[in-house]
Amino acid sequence: MLDRKFLRENRDQVVRAVALKHESVDIQAYYDKDAERRAALQETESLQAEANRANRAISDVKKAGGDAGEAIAAMKAVSDRLKQLKDAAVELEAEVENLYLRIPNLPHASVPEGGEECNVVVRTWGDVKTPAHPIVPHWDLAAELGIFHPDRAVRMSGSGFTVLSGQGARLERALINWFLDVHLAQGYTEFNIPYLVNAEAMQGTGQLPKLAEDMYHCPVDNLYLIPTAEVSVTNVHMQETIAAEDLPLKYCAFSPCFRREAGAAGKDTRGLLRVHQFHKVEMVKFVAPETSWDELELLTADAEELLQKLDLPYRVVTLATGDLSFAAAKCYDLEVWAAGVGKWLEVSSCSNFTDFQARRAGIRFKGGNDRGYVHTINGSGLALPRVMVAILENYQTDDGRVRVPDVLRPYMGGLEFIG
Repeated sequence: MLDRKFLRENRDQVVRAVALKHESVDIQAYYDKDAERRAALQETESLQAEANRANRAISDVKKAGGDAGEAIAAMKAVSDRLKQLKDAAVELEAEVENLYLRIPNLPHASVPEGGEECNVVVRTWGDVKTPAHPIVPHWDLAAELGIFHPDRAVRMSGSGFTVLSGQGARLERALINWFLDVHLAQGYTEFNIPYLVNAEAMQGTGQLPKLAEDMYHCPVDNLYLIPTAEVSVTNVHMQETIAAEDLPLKYCAFSPCFRREAGAAGKDTRGLLRVHQFHKVEMVKFVAPETSWDELELLTADAEELLQKLDLPYRVVTLATGDLSFAAAKCYDLEVWAAGVGKWLEVSSCSNFTDFQARRAGIRFKGGNDRGYVHTINGSGLALPRVMVAILENYQTDDGRVRVPDVLRPYMGGLEFIG
């Protein structure tokens, strides 16, 4: 969230940011309700001072043996008004807070303005080669190899779920273990985190209230299945103060991710392209504000290292304001080339949230005279389904098998080919 004083003093900038991000929050209502709330508090303070003076006057009259009836009647009117104002202030604060939590983070000055069409390709890596033989889309190839069973997934869970078996399941497990090992070598600390969290944790990272319809909610316990390990790992330090000398903190975690994808109507859902449950390794950093932009570049490079070692062509894209997430100030998408579907597929979003998440989750730092909210940065390293797609499609052989990338062979018992 943004500082409320900042919101009051930079209204034009905030209104413009909401428009640039295509957010639906009624920003005018926020400012109107906040003005009402502050006016009610000011009147409350004024009346409370009046009530204190009246109490003293009544006491003085009584001590002098006089009749305080008129003063007591006036005091009752003030007390009644005070109660009304306090009740109104509570209601207004709830309304203001609801709107406040829906105000997005401001885009950084370096973010291009516009919608998805204004995203900017920053760099590319690897060659997108014309295949020497026809490339079969991953959903057909994996089914032919007997490692992908969409019909079985549908029977038990409905659309948007997958079943992998044999070398398909082993390939995914190899990727997870290898991702984590690379991140450990990069200086990250591995965490094993909860997959169910409370509403406060989801609010802390910005999923609630805006993305409530995309979350899987367990009402009996009021817990949410996490859409990404970002939620749990970021909230490891919820309501804590970190020593400034310990920054930056670099964490990573594997988790399943659960997303209802309520807003994904019309998007490509074949095979592994868009699913409700998938696996992912996530990187999260807690950093000092003055280093956060450099730390974003470093985290992005850490995610890129995985794609380079897998020898998968990819590109880095700066998202424009209209394509930027609710909580992010800037984001780089890493998109891998998938030869079978002929598309660039997002496998990581590396984002700087500045102090937006830290304010919501109460994550501070302190060192000497330096104190404040940390900046949080995260990115996938990497999301599994589309990396699997890229391997199945880019590593296909002309005889219908899949060559196992060199870096993964030690994790698959030396296996060279699937199929």
